[in-house]
Amino acid sequence: MRNAKIERKTKETQISLELNLDGNGKSSIDTPLKFLNHMLENFSKHSRFDLNVIARGDVEVDDHHLVEDVGICLGRALEKALGDKKGITRMGCAIVPMDDALATVALDLSGRAYAKINIPFSEFKEGKLGDLSKENIPHFFESFALNGKFNLHMKVEGKNDHHKVEACFKALAKALYDAVYPSGSEIPSTKGVV
Repeated sequence: MRNAKIERKTKETQISLELNLDGNGKSSIDTPLKFLNHMLENFSKHSRFDLNVIARGDVEVDDHHLVEDVGICLGRALEKALGDKKGITRMGCAIVPMDDALATVALDLSGRAYAKINIPFSEFKEGKLGDLSKENIPHFFESFALNGKFNLHMKVEGKNDHHKVEACFKALAKALYDAVYPSGSEIPSTKGVV
């Protein structure tokens, strides 16, 4: 089984995260940010990864630290669960609609960290989605990609803010499912390492 458990404790947050890449999309998400919980449940369901998260943090100050640290932990768990990446497909992409919204994600589990996130927040009607600050949404994706050491390109269009963000989480989930899917027994690189 390709799984990992990550613990992170700072003066700002305490996080315990378990990830199983060969799961069934079951999740148990417990953070004080209800919108983040909802998005992580969607991510688990559509990636088919089992995901357990218990996270606490100084959200009375701001939600930034908790969102960032959950992204860091998820990235580290993905990298650890993949091991030497032997036999994975490596690259994945998805175009996911949600009513008016359309999200596009392309990624490469290359071992090289890069994130280009194009979510047009200037068009967002409010500063928050539920209890999650809009500027922390791309920061979550960046933290995930940089700590997971993969290339991530994401863009979204649409009118409904909730739909746009949820479509992004679902597209990321689908692209990652395809990228980690077993497709042989070789390292998927001409270099012999990923």
